[in-house]
Amino acid sequence: MTDTQTSDLLTQYGPRDTMEYDVVVVGGGPAGLSAAIRLKQRAAEQGRELSVCVLEKGGELGAHILSGAVMDPKALTELFSDWKERGAPLNTAVSEDRFLFLSEKKYYKTPNWLLPACFQNHGNYVVSLANVVRWLGQQAESLGVEIFPGFPAAEILYHDNGAVKGVATGNMGVDHHGQATASFQLGMELHAKYTLFAEGSRGHLGKQLIAKYALDKGKDPQTYALGIKELWEIDPARHQPGLVVHTAGWPMSNDTYGGSFLYHLENNQVAVGFVVGLAYENPYLSPYEEFQRYKTHPEIRRFLEGGKRISYGARAITAGGLQSLPKLTFNGGALIGCEAGFLNASRIKGSHAAIKTGMLAADAAFDAVSAGRQSDELSDYATAFEQSWLHEELHKARNFKPAMSKGLYTGTLLVGIDQVIFGGKAPWTLHHSHADHECLKPAANYTPIVYPKPDGKLSFDRLSSVFISNTNHAEDQPVHLTLKDASVPVNINLLKYAGPEARYCPAGVYEYVTNDDQTQRLQINAQNCVHCKTCDIKDPTQNIVWVSPEGGGGPNYPNM
Repeated sequence: MTDTQTSDLLTQYGPRDTMEYDVVVVGGGPAGLSAAIRLKQRAAEQGRELSVCVLEKGGELGAHILSGAVMDPKALTELFSDWKERGAPLNTAVSEDRFLFLSEKKYYKTPNWLLPACFQNHGNYVVSLANVVRWLGQQAESLGVEIFPGFPAAEILYHDNGAVKGVATGNMGVDHHGQATASFQLGMELHAKYTLFAEGSRGHLGKQLIAKYALDKGKDPQTYALGIKELWEIDPARHQPGLVVHTAGWPMSNDTYGGSFLYHLENNQVAVGFVVGLAYENPYLSPYEEFQRYKTHPEIRRFLEGGKRISYGARAITAGGLQSLPKLTFNGGALIGCEAGFLNASRIKGSHAAIKTGMLAADAAFDAVSAGRQSDELSDYATAFEQSWLHEELHKARNFKPAMSKGLYTGTLLVGIDQVIFGGKAPWTLHHSHADHECLKPAANYTPIVYPKPDGKLSFDRLSSVFISNTNHAEDQPVHLTLKDASVPVNINLLKYAGPEARYCPAGVYEYVTNDDQTQRLQINAQNCVHCKTCDIKDPTQNIVWVSPEGGGGPNYPNM
């Protein structure tokens, strides 16, 4: 929906109702919920009243949460020292680590004594992060946090002096022309002394804040990866609770950053996934097809054969590390969790960082509100981060992603030197030189990749995958995948890059179709969108802009 259409609806049906809070949190993931919990904990400790609400665009908490995931419980223990007694769903301790280098038919297992500390998971847990988030939501509600699932924050509100005033939720019941229907409901404004943004990777509003306040000034370009995941129920004889398998190499070419994970949870379930760095150059590469091909490797298929695929999903991963971390604060708010990019790419972990940064920002916001402040900058948050164990951890990991971006063999050698010899404390820092959308090369430089057809047993087509992600959007709502210029897809993307949208999207949203006059056009099947944000990141002309759809739309992950 255009700004003009929004303004027209406000003129006709406004003004919007307003709710006032001390702190508004945008996003009900591990960062947002941990921030809300910490705020209420601090208030209870001091006998103060503090109003806190969390907005979540998914139909329920956890609906849009997707992660591997092996979880380091360090930050959770700081939030709740008694998380085990409270029933947190960390049920499967890691029992074994395996790191494999794959060729097409064989593999080489790295001896455990050679594994850098970042690849060792003793003391960590294989979890469903969606279920951890649902548990965090229960803890938050028990403390008095108001949680509104199905209400996406669609617009940032500002004071006259430029400080963030809060957010407005999206309108409901708007048709694809941007007109109000019989079920129309105007969005609501939520005003706060401070607003914490925790939308996850490539947040729709966070992207706007970074641009408005130039939060990335002097920083390396941010870089991302696409993570694609399936949940399987496998033969009990092949199940090893707590086994953690990571791979590098086949089926990816050695010059493309990527790898896989296979985690054994409880109940004969395994999470299997593939991660592809979005700085890849070959426009014919399809991360989805690479993942399907990976599952046919003899060492991987032996776990999955005879099993049943239960769920599917995909999500972008903010992976630039410390060099790409934007300024965290601005007048009236802060970025937390993957909204800013606190993932430790070397450890393939971000949930502990999300929880920690949520707590740090909450402490700064609580102290500010307690001192009678509002709408200024929470500089104590950034200071606390710089003095935290998380900053030290990310500093040790800072060279991993830029090293691995140099190719499998060179990258492995550089990571070995950095992590094994120097323990992450090398006297140099490698940098990212290009944003991901700048890296795609013309299709004329490459030969199309011929991927095998799915067999329906180990490998599957996109639409059957989207079906088990439980993805749904109201069909008549405005398309939330917008184009700045409708002529660009055919005139540039198709002509120069052979239409990469149809390959980098893991949900079949984009396809080029032939018109009756034999011209071609880009068709956007927004109903299929799993909210991974890959198109917003990888589109070579940055012509595609992901905006928030109507609340409750998108995937509905049960335990991803």
